[in-house]
Amino acid sequence: MPEIVAFVNSGAATITPAIVERMLRQLPQWKLEFTQIHEPLFPHLVDQLEFLADVVEDVAEGVYKDLPYAAFCQAAFALIYAHKKVGIIPDTVLNLGRADDSSVVRAVLIQNESAFALYAAAQNIEWSRITSQP
Repeated sequence: MPEIVAFVNSGAATITPAIVERMLRQLPQWKLEFTQIHEPLFPHLVDQLEFLADVVEDVAEGVYKDLPYAAFCQAAFALIYAHKKVGIIPDTVLNLGRADDSSVVRAVLIQNESAFALYAAAQNIEWSRITSQP
């Protein structure tokens, strides 16, 4: 997992306001796309991606102002990464195509668990439904 954490942190460091602005225009479509993911090996992935999308929208729009910027950038990076069809493991690889997406999302959730738990509580979201814990 340390390699994935380093990958996430490196990717998050490239997130700029311009990237976030472009992503926000596409995010409604991405949310629909994420709901179409059917990966029995990664049953929490859709909920986690929807949660991160809501976080990014709420922070970018100023609805929620208490999330550390590093957590925001990591969440944005995870969404961009999950949207791409070709990553470390291409999404078309049977039973493994979303393993890298899940690992990236889990790394973001684990690194920022307390900040995301506070966001979830503020939004009346059941954190245990989203958390990376089994």
